Amino acid sequence: MDATAQWVDRRTIATYAIGSLGTGGFATLPGLVLLYFLTDTLGVAALAAGLVVAAAKIWDVLIDPVIGNRSDHSLATTGSRRRYMIIGGLTLPVFFLLTFAVPAGLGPVASAGWVFVAFVGCATAFSLFQVPYIALPAELASGYDDRTRLLTWRVVVLTVAILLFGAGGPLLRGLGDDPRVGYLIMAAVAGLVLGAGMLVASSVAPRDQPIARRSPPLSPAAGYRAGLDTLRRSRPFRALLGTFVLQGLATGMMLAGAQYVATWVLRSEDSVTLLFVALIAPALLLAPAWGRFARRVGKERAFALASSLFGVAALALLGLAWAPGLWVYAPVALAGAAYAGMQSLPMAMLPDVISHDARTNGEGHAGTFSGVWTAGETAGMAFGATVLSVILAATGYAERVVGQSVDQSSSALLGIVLSFSVVPALLLIASLFTLRRYRLRQGDIDLPTAPLSRGNLAR
Repeated sequence: MDATAQWVDRRTIATYAIGSLGTGGFATLPGLVLLYFLTDTLGVAALAAGLVVAAAKIWDVLIDPVIGNRSDHSLATTGSRRRYMIIGGLTLPVFFLLTFAVPAGLGPVASAGWVFVAFVGCATAFSLFQVPYIALPAELASGYDDRTRLLTWRVVVLTVAILLFGAGGPLLRGLGDDPRVGYLIMAAVAGLVLGAGMLVASSVAPRDQPIARRSPPLSPAAGYRAGLDTLRRSRPFRALLGTFVLQGLATGMMLAGAQYVATWVLRSEDSVTLLFVALIAPALLLAPAWGRFARRVGKERAFALASSLFGVAALALLGLAWAPGLWVYAPVALAGAAYAGMQSLPMAMLPDVISHDARTNGEGHAGTFSGVWTAGETAGMAFGATVLSVILAATGYAERVVGQSVDQSSSALLGIVLSFSVVPALLLIASLFTLRRYRLRQGDIDLPTAPLSRGNLAR
């Protein structure tokens, strides 16, 4: 598909955006409940639980560049990335259900092993969809503003998915008298919605067709070499990816910590639903506004403003250490308003980076870029939960099994609050420094057809 000759239509925008039910849901629900499921239902120690989640995500990071390379190979030989997206959409619901289907008779160690194996299957299925899905905008939309339009509506659906899974997941979990049964209900319903969103979005990818194009080498080593080469040659990509990884680490910590804040700081396990409503309602309303603002001032400036607002909101949550109460929903709402920009703008900047690289180094590398991007995003979100587990372990968090009553120490409560406020705020500040190295502007993207020289911004 020649993106330079197209204006993306509304049907394409809508179909592509529905895929965010899958990507947003999978990024949200496991990040919200999996660590808590391990520590507070299966009795797995906090540090061990964090390692289980991180190890599964490390596998995800390792396979993303390989899948990206295979996606580019599929595009070059068949004209489509669709087959990988369909396989991911069909298999994810199965592995998602298995992740929470831990037999009741297993002890903590065996339970952790079960979750690890099943969640590795989830991660693999998700990558098969996510990597080609992220590569598509560079091929579906043509110009700087057109990509913003495409990705803005994707983020609108993404915010709906975060609300749907972040608030609805715990509600579904509460339908079972036994927490294990509740988790199974949650996993079955959520898995079906995840898979459906992915399969619908798969239809937007071109169908297989004979094509004469030189294909990239097809091997894991070739995938890693291609990924490293994109990082080496594209300075804008390095800057954008570094920023997104740091922000993924911050949001991953806050996502995994939300349930702990609700249970132990706000003293209401169900208040996690209200936290998500407070976060997502402003994000849903303001996602289109960020797109309009970016068209006026540039994506990179709008992205920097959104990131700064999120950091301020996170820092304000430090007050939970002294005065937990209803006021918490105000900074969470500010974070939600900023989060819409933090998601839509970098995702709209990524196709610009890919297009810019294509002028210098040739087309056909979008899957490689998206593979490295997905690996970085996954690493940031995964290690956010891992850093949280380390802080919980260091501050004396007491794990428990179903039906067991425990009290958390004051140091453990402080650790939960710091993980939800100060540490994410510091990561947001660091991300602003990496963002300063991003130099692409609209004039570098919407150029005449003359190619750029190799001494340009891509190096």
